[in-house]
This record gives sequence, structure tokens and C-alpha cells, in this order.
Amino acid sequence: MTSAPLRLDRPAAPNARADARRNRALVLAAAQRAFAEDGTSVSLMEIARRAGVGAGTVHRHFPTKIELLEAVLQQRIDRLTALAVGYRDAPDAGLAFFAFCAEVITSTSGNTALCEVLDNDGWPRDLLRDAGQRFHRALTPLLVAAQRQGSVRADIALSDVLALYTGCVAIQRVSPGPGLARPAALILDAMRAMPARPDVTKPVKSGAARDETRSRNETPATPCPVCATPVQPTGTGRPARYCSPACRQKAHRRRHTPLS
Repeated sequence: MTSAPLRLDRPAAPNARADARRNRALVLAAAQRAFAEDGTSVSLMEIARRAGVGAGTVHRHFPTKIELLEAVLQQRIDRLTALAVGYRDAPDAGLAFFAFCAEVITSTSGNTALCEVLDNDGWPRDLLRDAGQRFHRALTPLLVAAQRQGSVRADIALSDVLALYTGCVAIQRVSPGPGLARPAALILDAMRAMPARPDVTKPVKSGAARDETRSRNETPATPCPVCATPVQPTGTGRPARYCSPACRQKAHRRRHTPLS
């Protein structure tokens, strides 16, 4: 009696599939940390060591480093996309938009490759192009809602937001300290709608125009103590006491002439 031939196309056991998913998640997590800390030059062998798996496991899931990098970037973009979707129902559209912007910048500052993906340039492969388009579709409603609320300038386009992200991430990478760096926050503030400013021109006062040619010295003319002629005001200095130099001389002589 012959035994049945051994089947080689038997489907993988559930435990094997679960192990494969777990190993793939470990590799992605280790690669994300490695790329963020050491850049894209880190080797697959080092990523395998950090993940606690063999090099063959890494190559089985990601035959090349480019494929692993793309998978890491897609994962990060999809997380930001999910975050943007979660902000859609926020009661304050402006607050939600700027909170999301801050999250994108602070969470992306360690990954320059992701900045390139946000602009969808230089990464023509379908995996990242589709992830970038999903991100754009999720960000657009946040921008539109904030503009309708009056929190964001009406002339800001999606491409402007993406360009500001790239610049702010570059600033964030060289700025120490936790949270959003102050220079990056100042750049984000450039997107805010400015409140209407009052007219700086002074309003014209009602009533008759004041005659500026009139003499500002309103003191009535006093008579000269010598000849009783009204003394005209000079407009500057001390008020004149005598009507003329001749009367001033007469008054001087009278004060210094002894009585007989």
C-alpha cells in the first residue's frame, strides 16, 4: 500500500501568517527609527538587528531598501492622513487646521524624505503617489473650512501649505527644544487672515473751520502809561509796556529824575 504524495501547495498555517505580519511590523518599526536617526544610508542588516529578526526575514518582506523606505514613508503619510480626517469634525475649523499643521511639522522634522513626498515630486512610484494624493484629499477640506471661517487667508492654496510645510520642517530640524519652534510658528502665522484695520486717516471734524491766521494772543491791548496810546501786542516774548521807544525813554527819565 503506497502512501499519498506529499502536497507542497498547502496554504500557510494561521500561526505562520500571524508571525509574518508580526515580523513585518517589527521591521517597519525598526526601519522607521533607523531612517529617522541615521538617514537612508543605514543597512538592511542593521535594520534586521534592531528588529530582532534575521536578514532573510527583512529581504523576504522588502527585497530592496527602496521598497522598505517607501513602505515606511507610506505608513507615516497614512497616519497623517488619518489624523487630518479626524480633525474634520472639530468645532473650531481654524484651530483644527493650525493644530494639524503643527503636528505635521513636529512629527516630520526627522524625515527629509517625507517632506519630498508631501509635495509629490521626485517619487513617481504608485505606492507613494497614491499615499500623497490621499493626504492631499484629506488636507484640502481642513484648509477650505478654515478659510470659510475666516481664520486662514483666502488666497492660500494647497500648494502654498505644502511648501510652507517643507520650509517649517527644515527649520524645526535645526531648532532645539520640544514643540513647534518659534520661527516655524511665525511662518504658519503668515497663513492667518488678518483682521480688518481701521482707516488711519484722521476724520474731518464737523463745524466751521478754524481761522489759523488770527492772532493767538487774545490779551486786550493796554494803554501806554506815558501817552495813553493802546500798546499793540508783539506776539512773541513779554508783552510790550510802552507804545514806542520814545515813551520808554520818557518813562526812564521820569524814574531817574529827582523831585525838586
